[in-house]
Amino acid sequence: MRLIILGYKKFSILVFAVVFVSCQNEIKIQRAQGDALGTTYSILYADIKANENVLDSIDAVFLRMNQSMSTYWPNSIISKINRGEVVVADTDFKTVFNTSKMVWQQTNGYFDPTVGALVNAYGFGPENPSIEMDDNSIDSLLYITGFQRVSLADDGTVRKQNKNINIDFNAIGKGYAVDALANMLRSLGYENFLVEVGGELFTAGINPEKEVPWRVAIDHPKQQGTRAFIATLPLQNQGLASSGNYRKFRTDAQGKKYVHTINPKTGKTVQSNVLSASVLASSTMLADAYATALMAMPFEKGRSLIDSLNDVEAMWVLAVKDSVEVVSSAGFSFTPQ
Repeated sequence: MRLIILGYKKFSILVFAVVFVSCQNEIKIQRAQGDALGTTYSILYADIKANENVLDSIDAVFLRMNQSMSTYWPNSIISKINRGEVVVADTDFKTVFNTSKMVWQQTNGYFDPTVGALVNAYGFGPENPSIEMDDNSIDSLLYITGFQRVSLADDGTVRKQNKNINIDFNAIGKGYAVDALANMLRSLGYENFLVEVGGELFTAGINPEKEVPWRVAIDHPKQQGTRAFIATLPLQNQGLASSGNYRKFRTDAQGKKYVHTINPKTGKTVQSNVLSASVLASSTMLADAYATALMAMPFEKGRSLIDSLNDVEAMWVLAVKDSVEVVSSAGFSFTPQ
């Protein structure tokens, strides 16, 4: 699911203009963009010229993320843990692990990073699928799924009840990377910026061009050809993440379609009328995790969850016959498109 910064073309990725003039120097929006974490990123910040410290720090943050939580890096902390090696987790891993545990509890298990074995089996992870997903194979994978089966010890090591349990932070990791980049910009003294990684966003301050909060758009899940948006909204000092089933899927040899959202409680891919879910939260890490959970949960359960949480709001796009319906929690303010 992509969140679009209004006024720019995604995949270019961004086109930005001169912003405002200070008393002594012309301040422009500087941009850094590229590929990282298996996706793209865009970072916008206001300065007189591009800051080499920002560019170097971006690389350092992404290196940290990969060394800690990339299942595609064989020597990352998470890869070693998944292989059964005893390794002390770093601060990034511990933060994401503890937040995952909290969201797992709040969602009654619908958010669960131990779905890694199921993710791989369905063909959405770093490994090619090696089994046909019938009831027997699903049951065997559920035996090594469940966040209650892993724990973070006081010495920083991860204990697994079964050595084959596979942890995957993909549903929360990009959000955490956004927050880490935002913290980096703050540490360098920036107050007005926008960070986007793989469509997950955090903004601070305002868009200095118009001196109003940053404004973003959410994709229409049933767009045909030309990119279309279903909603726009202001975003200020918040994280925003979206998840959807309408693009990412695979088809097996028999032609059966599997969407990428997996219900950790059943081990099956989710089939529902929820096309996408977008979440606003105090951090992009939380928004990312809750958006994933809302795709796995039945709509009414998801709405009850959001209503029970403080400072978390959501918007759902539901399939209704040949059309769509947009439903949101009370605090999710948006403009329909």
